[in-house]
Amino acid sequence: MRIGYVIGTTVATMKNEKLRGHKLLLVLNADLEGKTHGEPFIAIDTVDAGTGDLVVITEGSSARQTEFTTGLPVDAVIVAVIDSLETSGTVTFRKA
Repeated sequence: MRIGYVIGTTVATMKNEKLRGHKLLLVLNADLEGKTHGEPFIAIDTVDAGTGDLVVITEGSSARQTEFTTGLPVDAVIVAVIDSLETSGTVTFRKA
């Protein structure tokens, strides 16, 4: 699993039939302070996340093992919205 920051939404009117009805969000990787890095990627949302949320993402074959994504052609799934992060006793991120 990894930490990501939702930067936007994706609209795709032409897509695999199995993806219909699923929200696609644009995400950047994030560090323990919530600072972003790397190239954006698309993840299926299963927890009603939105732009500005710090999230937990699972990828690869694990992405297809949630209740909502079994059998879907996906590689990244948002499985949680992060309220806070604590590292070595120090809170490094807290949702506003």
